[in-house]
Amino acid sequence: MAVEFDGGVVVGADSRTTTGSYIANRVTDKLTKVADYIYCCRSGSAADTQAVSDIVSYHLDFLQSETQEPPLVRTAAHLFKGMCYQYRDQLSAGIICAGWDKKDGGQVYSIPIGGMCVQQPFAIGGSGSTYIYGYVDSVFKTGMTQEECMKFVTNSLALAMMRDGSSGGVIRLAIITQKGVERKVIVGSDIPRFYEG
Repeated sequence: MAVEFDGGVVVGADSRTTTGSYIANRVTDKLTKVADYIYCCRSGSAADTQAVSDIVSYHLDFLQSETQEPPLVRTAAHLFKGMCYQYRDQLSAGIICAGWDKKDGGQVYSIPIGGMCVQQPFAIGGSGSTYIYGYVDSVFKTGMTQEECMKFVTNSLALAMMRDGSSGGVIRLAIITQKGVERKVIVGSDIPRFYEG
């Protein structure tokens, strides 16, 4: 998931990769860097989302070489949209593209399976997201601080990991601002616990 705040975005994901009911990797990094100030969250087929993010990263790198300017978050999101829409029959790729640029500040774009692209103040995706729509709708408010956004993302992911068998492991966060990217990992007893009845 990803959420905007004044001055940047907080991006977060769990770390479990499954093949059916088998946990193939419990420490996957689902937060993928596509440019210096732009990350994406990947859900769906790991192979598809890795390939798409690699291609988008290549195009953004090429664009930066041509323009001598860091790419815009909107540009990255629309590259994801183009790939996911053009190959919608072959791909199983849900992407959340988020980052910071000097033109529009922090931005979050959701590119669900099928290739639609919509800018939102926050976005959730993946199998665990179905368990937390009520929580995020009730807790999200505009104008949250960076710390509030970090708590919002952490609690949302902890709730999803608790209910969804295909989600779990650790919580990975990336805070993207004008100053750069700060990565955090929340493990073990530091992951928030909620009622489990």
